[in-house]
Amino acid sequence: MWDRLIRPIDPWLLLFTTLVLILSTILLFSASNRDLDMIINKITFMCIALTVMWLVANTSQQTLIRLAVPAYVVGLLLLIAVALFGDISHGARRWLHIGVTKIQPSELMKLALPMMLAWYFHHFETSIRWKHYLFAAILMIVPVGLIMKQPDLGTSLLIASSGFYVLFFAGLSWKFIGLLGALGGGLAYVVTHWNSCINILHEYQCRRVATMLDPMQDPLGAGYHIIQGTIAIGSGGIFGKGWLNGTQTHLDFIPERTTDFIFAVFGEEFGLLGNAILLILYLLLIGRGLIIANNASTLFGRLLAGAITLTFFTYAFVNMGMVSGILPVVGIPLPLVSYGGTSMVSLLTGFGLLMSVQGDRKLMKS
Repeated sequence: MWDRLIRPIDPWLLLFTTLVLILSTILLFSASNRDLDMIINKITFMCIALTVMWLVANTSQQTLIRLAVPAYVVGLLLLIAVALFGDISHGARRWLHIGVTKIQPSELMKLALPMMLAWYFHHFETSIRWKHYLFAAILMIVPVGLIMKQPDLGTSLLIASSGFYVLFFAGLSWKFIGLLGALGGGLAYVVTHWNSCINILHEYQCRRVATMLDPMQDPLGAGYHIIQGTIAIGSGGIFGKGWLNGTQTHLDFIPERTTDFIFAVFGEEFGLLGNAILLILYLLLIGRGLIIANNASTLFGRLLAGAITLTFFTYAFVNMGMVSGILPVVGIPLPLVSYGGTSMVSLLTGFGLLMSVQGDRKLMKS
Protein backbone atom coordinates (compact mmCIF):
# COMPACT_ATOMS: atom_id res chain seq x y z
CA MET A 1 0.00 0.00 0.00
CA TRP A 2 2.77 2.44 0.92
CA ASP A 3 4.51 1.69 -2.38
CA ARG A 4 1.31 2.55 -4.27
CA LEU A 5 1.07 5.87 -2.42
CA ILE A 6 4.59 7.05 -3.18
CA ARG A 7 5.15 5.40 -6.58
CA PRO A 8 3.81 8.34 -8.68
CA ILE A 9 5.69 10.98 -6.66
CA ASP A 10 8.93 12.13 -8.26
CA PRO A 11 11.35 12.38 -5.29
CA TRP A 12 13.57 15.10 -6.79
CA LEU A 13 10.66 17.33 -7.78
CA LEU A 14 9.10 16.87 -4.34
CA LEU A 15 12.41 17.60 -2.56
CA PHE A 16 13.10 20.85 -4.43
CA THR A 17 9.48 21.98 -4.06
CA THR A 18 9.49 21.27 -0.32
CA LEU A 19 12.71 23.25 0.18
CA VAL A 20 11.25 26.27 -1.62
CA LEU A 21 8.03 26.03 0.42
CA ILE A 22 9.97 25.88 3.71
CA LEU A 23 12.05 28.87 2.64
CA SER A 24 8.89 30.78 1.64
CA THR A 25 7.24 30.13 5.02
CA ILE A 26 10.30 31.44 6.87
CA LEU A 27 10.33 34.51 4.62
CA LEU A 28 6.59 35.16 5.01
CA PHE A 29 6.95 35.21 8.79
CA SER A 30 9.22 38.24 8.40
CA ALA A 31 7.41 39.88 5.48
CA SER A 32 4.07 39.72 7.30
CA ASN A 33 5.51 41.17 10.52
CA ARG A 34 5.11 37.81 12.29
CA ASP A 35 1.44 37.44 11.38
CA LEU A 36 0.64 33.88 12.56
CA ASP A 37 -2.76 33.90 10.84
CA MET A 38 -1.04 34.35 7.47
CA ILE A 39 1.44 31.60 8.29
CA ILE A 40 -1.35 29.19 9.29
CA ASN A 41 -3.30 30.07 6.14
CA LYS A 42 -0.24 29.48 3.97
CA ILE A 43 0.49 26.12 5.60
CA THR A 44 -3.16 25.13 5.14
CA PHE A 45 -3.00 25.92 1.42
CA MET A 46 0.35 24.12 1.20
CA CYS A 47 -1.32 20.96 2.52
CA ILE A 48 -4.23 21.38 0.11
CA ALA A 49 -1.91 22.03 -2.84
CA LEU A 50 0.34 19.06 -2.01
CA THR A 51 -2.74 16.83 -1.75
CA VAL A 52 -3.99 18.02 -5.14
CA MET A 53 -0.49 17.44 -6.55
CA TRP A 54 -0.54 13.85 -5.27
CA LEU A 55 -4.02 13.23 -6.71
CA VAL A 56 -3.01 14.59 -10.12
CA ALA A 57 0.25 12.60 -10.02
CA ASN A 58 -1.89 9.46 -9.58
CA THR A 59 -3.88 10.29 -12.71
CA SER A 60 -2.81 8.43 -15.84
CA GLN A 61 -1.82 10.21 -19.04
CA GLN A 62 -4.75 8.64 -20.86
CA THR A 63 -7.13 10.22 -18.37
CA LEU A 64 -5.39 13.58 -18.76
CA ILE A 65 -5.73 13.32 -22.54
CA ARG A 66 -9.48 12.70 -22.15
CA LEU A 67 -9.81 15.64 -19.76
CA ALA A 68 -7.93 18.14 -21.95
CA VAL A 69 -10.82 19.25 -24.19
CA PRO A 70 -13.49 19.43 -21.43
CA ALA A 71 -11.10 21.42 -19.19
CA TYR A 72 -10.44 23.93 -21.97
CA VAL A 73 -14.13 24.29 -22.85
CA VAL A 74 -15.13 24.75 -19.20
CA GLY A 75 -12.34 27.30 -18.70
CA LEU A 76 -13.43 29.22 -21.80
CA LEU A 77 -17.08 29.26 -20.71
CA LEU A 78 -16.08 30.49 -17.26
CA LEU A 79 -14.00 33.30 -18.82
CA ILE A 80 -17.01 34.33 -20.91
CA ALA A 81 -19.14 34.24 -17.75
CA VAL A 82 -16.61 36.50 -16.02
CA ALA A 83 -16.85 38.98 -18.91
CA LEU A 84 -20.66 38.99 -18.62
CA PHE A 85 -21.36 38.55 -14.90
CA GLY A 86 -18.03 38.79 -13.03
CA ASP A 87 -17.44 40.94 -9.96
CA ILE A 88 -15.67 44.25 -10.51
CA SER A 89 -12.92 45.02 -8.00
CA HIS A 90 -10.34 47.81 -8.31
CA GLY A 91 -11.48 48.46 -11.86
CA ALA A 92 -11.00 44.85 -13.01
CA ARG A 93 -13.52 42.06 -13.63
CA ARG A 94 -11.67 38.84 -12.79
CA TRP A 95 -13.74 36.89 -10.25
CA LEU A 96 -16.91 34.84 -10.63
CA HIS A 97 -19.34 33.86 -7.89
CA ILE A 98 -20.00 30.10 -7.81
CA GLY A 99 -22.43 29.28 -5.01
CA VAL A 100 -20.92 30.38 -1.70
CA THR A 101 -17.44 31.14 -3.02
CA LYS A 102 -15.59 33.04 -5.74
CA ILE A 103 -13.24 31.60 -8.35
CA GLN A 104 -10.74 33.13 -10.79
CA PRO A 105 -11.19 31.16 -14.04
CA SER A 106 -7.92 32.46 -15.48
CA GLU A 107 -6.10 30.20 -12.98
CA LEU A 108 -7.80 27.15 -14.55
CA MET A 109 -6.77 28.29 -18.02
CA LYS A 110 -3.09 28.32 -16.98
CA LEU A 111 -3.25 24.52 -17.10
CA ALA A 112 -6.21 23.95 -19.42
CA LEU A 113 -4.64 25.76 -22.40
CA PRO A 114 -1.34 23.80 -22.51
CA MET A 115 -3.31 20.57 -21.95
CA MET A 116 -5.61 21.43 -24.86
CA LEU A 117 -2.77 22.35 -27.21
CA ALA A 118 -0.77 19.26 -26.19
CA TRP A 119 -3.85 17.12 -26.91
CA TYR A 120 -4.33 18.83 -30.28
CA PHE A 121 -0.77 18.23 -31.50
CA HIS A 122 -0.81 14.72 -30.03
CA HIS A 123 -3.93 14.02 -32.10
CA PHE A 124 -2.15 15.11 -35.31
CA GLU A 125 1.26 13.80 -34.29
CA THR A 126 2.03 12.12 -37.62
CA SER A 127 0.83 14.96 -39.87
CA ILE A 128 1.52 18.35 -38.26
CA ARG A 129 1.26 21.16 -40.83
CA TRP A 130 1.13 24.96 -40.81
CA LYS A 131 -2.67 24.90 -40.55
CA HIS A 132 -2.36 23.09 -37.23
CA TYR A 133 -0.13 25.84 -35.81
CA LEU A 134 -2.59 28.48 -37.03
CA PHE A 135 -5.55 26.73 -35.42
CA ALA A 136 -3.53 26.26 -32.21
CA ALA A 137 -2.80 29.99 -32.25
CA ILE A 138 -6.56 30.67 -32.41
CA LEU A 139 -7.14 28.32 -29.47
CA MET A 140 -4.57 30.37 -27.57
CA ILE A 141 -5.64 33.87 -28.65
CA VAL A 142 -9.29 33.51 -27.58
CA PRO A 143 -8.71 32.94 -23.81
CA VAL A 144 -5.73 35.33 -23.76
CA GLY A 145 -7.90 38.05 -25.30
CA LEU A 146 -10.67 37.47 -22.75
CA ILE A 147 -8.19 37.73 -19.87
CA MET A 148 -6.56 40.89 -21.26
CA LYS A 149 -10.05 42.40 -21.44
CA GLN A 150 -10.58 41.92 -17.68
CA PRO A 151 -7.89 43.55 -17.62
CA ASP A 152 -5.16 41.22 -16.31
CA LEU A 153 -1.97 41.74 -18.30
CA GLY A 154 0.23 39.57 -16.06
CA THR A 155 -1.95 36.46 -16.22
CA SER A 156 -2.63 36.88 -19.93
CA LEU A 157 1.13 36.99 -20.60
CA LEU A 158 1.66 33.84 -18.54
CA ILE A 159 -1.09 31.96 -20.37
CA ALA A 160 0.15 33.19 -23.74
CA SER A 161 3.66 32.00 -22.88
CA SER A 162 2.36 28.56 -21.83
CA GLY A 163 0.63 28.24 -25.20
CA PHE A 164 3.70 29.44 -27.10
CA TYR A 165 5.89 26.88 -25.34
CA VAL A 166 3.62 24.07 -26.57
CA LEU A 167 3.94 25.38 -30.13
CA PHE A 168 7.71 25.63 -29.68
CA PHE A 169 8.09 22.04 -28.46
CA ALA A 170 5.73 20.89 -31.21
CA GLY A 171 8.30 22.04 -33.78
CA LEU A 172 7.40 25.64 -34.61
CA SER A 173 9.87 26.98 -37.19
CA TRP A 174 12.76 29.09 -35.89
CA LYS A 175 12.14 31.49 -38.77
CA PHE A 176 8.62 32.08 -37.51
CA ILE A 177 9.88 32.47 -33.95
CA GLY A 178 12.36 35.07 -35.20
CA LEU A 179 9.54 36.89 -36.99
CA LEU A 180 7.47 36.88 -33.78
CA GLY A 181 10.47 38.24 -31.89
CA ALA A 182 10.87 41.07 -34.39
CA LEU A 183 7.17 41.91 -34.21
CA GLY A 184 7.33 41.80 -30.40
CA GLY A 185 10.29 44.16 -30.42
CA GLY A 186 8.45 46.53 -32.72
CA LEU A 187 5.37 46.40 -30.52
CA ALA A 188 7.49 47.07 -27.42
CA TYR A 189 8.92 50.15 -29.13
CA VAL A 190 5.42 51.36 -29.99
CA VAL A 191 3.95 50.89 -26.52
CA THR A 192 6.80 52.78 -24.89
CA HIS A 193 5.54 55.91 -26.67
CA TRP A 194 2.60 57.20 -24.67
CA ASN A 195 0.36 58.35 -27.50
CA SER A 196 0.59 54.96 -29.21
CA CYS A 197 0.48 53.00 -25.99
CA ILE A 198 -2.95 54.21 -24.91
CA ASN A 199 -4.43 52.85 -28.13
CA ILE A 200 -3.16 49.34 -27.31
CA LEU A 201 -3.04 49.00 -23.52
CA HIS A 202 -4.93 50.50 -20.60
CA GLU A 203 -3.61 53.80 -19.30
CA TYR A 204 -2.30 52.31 -16.04
CA GLN A 205 -0.46 49.62 -18.03
CA CYS A 206 1.19 52.28 -20.19
CA ARG A 207 2.20 54.09 -17.01
CA ARG A 208 3.90 50.94 -15.75
CA VAL A 209 5.94 50.61 -18.93
CA ALA A 210 6.94 54.28 -18.81
CA THR A 211 7.96 54.13 -15.14
CA MET A 212 10.04 51.00 -15.75
CA LEU A 213 12.11 53.06 -18.20
CA ASP A 214 12.33 56.00 -15.78
CA PRO A 215 10.92 55.34 -12.28
CA MET A 216 11.97 58.79 -11.05
CA GLN A 217 9.42 60.52 -13.27
CA ASP A 218 6.79 59.53 -10.68
CA PRO A 219 8.73 58.46 -7.54
CA LEU A 220 5.74 58.62 -5.18
CA GLY A 221 3.23 57.14 -7.61
CA ALA A 222 3.69 54.59 -10.39
CA GLY A 223 7.46 54.43 -9.85
CA TYR A 224 7.28 53.87 -6.10
CA HIS A 225 7.14 50.06 -6.27
CA ILE A 226 10.21 49.74 -8.49
CA ILE A 227 12.25 52.30 -6.54
CA GLN A 228 11.58 50.69 -3.15
CA GLY A 229 12.15 47.20 -4.52
CA THR A 230 15.56 48.06 -5.97
CA ILE A 231 16.56 49.95 -2.80
CA ALA A 232 15.69 46.93 -0.66
CA ILE A 233 17.56 44.46 -2.87
CA GLY A 234 20.59 46.73 -3.15
CA SER A 235 20.74 47.43 0.59
CA GLY A 236 20.90 43.69 1.32
CA GLY A 237 24.45 43.49 -0.03
CA ILE A 238 26.11 40.08 -0.22
CA PHE A 239 24.93 38.52 3.04
CA GLY A 240 21.78 40.55 3.79
CA LYS A 241 20.68 42.35 6.92
CA GLY A 242 19.47 39.16 8.58
CA TRP A 243 16.12 37.48 9.04
CA LEU A 244 13.54 39.86 10.63
CA ASN A 245 16.04 42.74 10.35
CA GLY A 246 15.06 44.27 7.01
CA THR A 247 14.57 48.02 7.54
CA GLN A 248 12.81 48.66 4.22
CA THR A 249 10.51 45.74 5.04
CA HIS A 250 9.64 46.50 8.64
CA LEU A 251 9.36 50.26 8.20
CA ASP A 252 6.67 49.56 5.54
CA PHE A 253 8.55 51.03 2.59
CA ILE A 254 8.10 47.92 0.42
CA PRO A 255 4.56 47.70 -1.05
CA GLU A 256 2.87 44.31 -1.52
CA ARG A 257 5.73 42.79 0.46
CA THR A 258 3.97 39.47 1.10
CA THR A 259 2.86 38.96 -2.51
CA ASP A 260 4.28 40.50 -5.69
CA PHE A 261 7.30 42.18 -4.02
CA ILE A 262 8.32 39.47 -1.57
CA PHE A 263 11.54 38.99 -3.56
CA ALA A 264 12.60 42.46 -2.39
CA VAL A 265 12.17 41.31 1.22
CA PHE A 266 14.22 38.22 0.47
CA GLY A 267 17.00 40.22 -1.16
CA GLU A 268 17.16 42.70 1.72
CA GLU A 269 17.27 40.12 4.52
CA PHE A 270 19.30 37.33 2.87
CA GLY A 271 21.36 39.31 0.36
CA LEU A 272 23.00 38.10 -2.83
CA LEU A 273 23.88 34.76 -1.21
CA GLY A 274 20.24 34.08 -0.35
CA ASN A 275 19.15 35.09 -3.85
CA ALA A 276 21.68 32.65 -5.29
CA ILE A 277 20.27 29.81 -3.14
CA LEU A 278 16.72 30.55 -4.31
CA LEU A 279 17.85 30.74 -7.94
CA ILE A 280 19.63 27.37 -7.60
CA LEU A 281 16.45 25.77 -6.21
CA TYR A 282 14.42 27.24 -9.07
CA LEU A 283 16.97 26.01 -11.63
CA LEU A 284 16.87 22.52 -10.09
CA LEU A 285 13.06 22.50 -10.38
CA ILE A 286 13.22 23.70 -13.98
CA GLY A 287 15.98 21.25 -14.85
CA ARG A 288 14.05 18.34 -13.38
CA GLY A 289 10.93 19.38 -15.28
CA LEU A 290 12.84 19.51 -18.58
CA ILE A 291 14.32 16.06 -17.91
CA ILE A 292 10.81 14.70 -17.36
CA ALA A 293 9.66 16.38 -20.59
CA ASN A 294 12.59 14.95 -22.55
CA ASN A 295 11.95 11.41 -21.24
CA ALA A 296 8.15 11.49 -21.71
CA SER A 297 6.68 8.42 -23.41
CA THR A 298 4.16 10.36 -25.55
CA LEU A 299 4.07 13.61 -27.51
CA PHE A 300 1.24 14.80 -25.24
CA GLY A 301 3.40 14.27 -22.15
CA ARG A 302 6.45 15.91 -23.73
CA LEU A 303 4.55 19.02 -24.83
CA LEU A 304 2.64 19.37 -21.56
CA ALA A 305 5.66 18.84 -19.30
CA GLY A 306 7.82 21.21 -21.33
CA ALA A 307 5.17 23.95 -21.33
CA ILE A 308 4.50 23.68 -17.59
CA THR A 309 8.22 23.80 -16.80
CA LEU A 310 8.98 26.83 -18.95
CA THR A 311 5.86 28.61 -17.71
CA PHE A 312 7.23 28.18 -14.18
CA PHE A 313 10.48 29.71 -15.43
CA THR A 314 8.50 32.63 -16.87
CA TYR A 315 6.77 33.16 -13.49
CA ALA A 316 10.11 33.45 -11.70
CA PHE A 317 11.88 35.49 -14.39
CA VAL A 318 9.11 38.07 -14.76
CA ASN A 319 8.61 38.53 -11.00
CA MET A 320 12.32 38.95 -10.29
CA GLY A 321 12.65 41.21 -13.31
CA MET A 322 9.83 43.53 -12.26
CA VAL A 323 11.05 43.74 -8.64
CA SER A 324 14.57 44.48 -9.88
CA GLY A 325 13.32 47.20 -12.23
CA ILE A 326 14.21 45.58 -15.56
CA LEU A 327 10.59 44.67 -16.45
CA PRO A 328 7.27 46.50 -15.96
CA VAL A 329 5.20 45.76 -12.86
CA VAL A 330 2.56 43.32 -14.13
CA GLY A 331 1.32 41.69 -10.92
CA ILE A 332 2.88 38.23 -11.25
CA PRO A 333 3.73 36.52 -7.91
CA LEU A 334 7.04 34.84 -7.14
CA PRO A 335 6.21 31.13 -7.70
CA LEU A 336 5.72 29.08 -4.51
CA VAL A 337 7.07 31.98 -2.42
CA SER A 338 4.49 34.77 -2.64
CA TYR A 339 1.50 34.59 -0.32
CA GLY A 340 -1.58 33.34 -2.15
CA GLY A 341 -3.39 30.01 -2.06
CA THR A 342 -4.86 29.96 -5.58
CA SER A 343 -1.50 30.44 -7.26
CA MET A 344 0.13 27.76 -5.12
CA VAL A 345 -2.60 25.23 -5.91
CA SER A 346 -2.32 25.86 -9.65
CA LEU A 347 1.49 25.59 -9.58
CA LEU A 348 1.53 22.34 -7.60
CA THR A 349 -1.24 20.97 -9.81
CA GLY A 350 1.17 21.62 -12.68
CA PHE A 351 3.89 19.73 -10.81
CA GLY A 352 1.37 16.91 -10.32
CA LEU A 353 0.98 16.81 -14.11
CA LEU A 354 4.77 16.54 -14.42
CA MET A 355 4.76 13.63 -11.99
CA SER A 356 1.96 11.96 -13.94
CA VAL A 357 4.05 12.19 -17.11
CA GLN A 358 7.06 10.75 -15.25
CA GLY A 359 4.92 8.03 -13.64
CA ASP A 360 3.58 6.98 -17.03
CA ARG A 361 7.15 6.48 -18.24
CA LYS A 362 7.86 4.24 -15.24
CA LEU A 363 4.79 2.14 -16.06
CA MET A 364 5.89 1.85 -19.71
CA LYS A 365 9.29 0.53 -18.54
CA SER A 366 7.81 -2.05 -16.19
